[in-house]
Amino acid sequence: MSRPFCKKCFFEELDPKGIYKEISEMIAALPVEKRCGESEYRRRLDICGRCGSLGEGTCGKCGCFVELRAAKKDMHCPHEKHFW
Repeated sequence: MSRPFCKKCFFEELDPKGIYKEISEMIAALPVEKRCGESEYRRRLDICGRCGSLGEGTCGKCGCFVELRAAKKDMHCPHEKHFW
């Protein structure tokens, strides 16, 4: 049984064994000092999850993989209001 299409989901929810596995491996490969903490990561994803620019795990403002961008300590939200 396949999961129904969900435009407002993250890759973790859409494809946990496919592209999300690759994204999580990229996040894990980041040096610890370049990754934000788990609570900050979840806070960022919560904000992105409510944003109208999220579409199928990517940001409509810049085209990035939202989960990867949110994991990087020195990154910010690409929206003109910089939600995080």
